[in-house]
Amino acid sequence: MATKDEMREFAKAIEKIVAETEYNHIEAIVEYCNQTGLELELAPSLINTNLKAKIESDAQDLNLLPKTARLQF
Repeated sequence: MATKDEMREFAKAIEKIVAETEYNHIEAIVEYCNQTGLELELAPSLINTNLKAKIESDAQDLNLLPKTARLQF
């Protein structure tokens, strides 16, 4: 099982890829795995709560998940 530090570093690396490219978080995880040689099947064990929420939002935007109500301020 991944440690909190490993999960934090993984999330940081994914956010860096998202910031530097036009990738969404899902694509950034795939790219990270390609760059580092990390097995794609191991990536879910490194996803923290914040990253999971961003992936869920991306999936809803891509119509991969049903959209849920969101509060707009």
